[in-house]
Amino acid sequence: MKRLCGAAALAFMLPYPGTAFAIDSYRYLHVSIETPWMIFLFLLVAVFVPFILMVALMWRGPKHKPDDD
Repeated sequence: MKRLCGAAALAFMLPYPGTAFAIDSYRYLHVSIETPWMIFLFLLVAVFVPFILMVALMWRGPKHKPDDD
């Protein structure tokens, strides 16, 4: 039954291929010279934030270590 419905839908769409799935992707996607810089800055932050967090946690660790008396 699924094959029959799929074949019927395909048969109805074949005469009108231009209007069936016509999407202008450049209408919704605006790429300028700033786009690579924004991607670069996002990835720079995404890569370096874990390292900064790791360094902060390493410095915080020895301060709270109990004394061996």
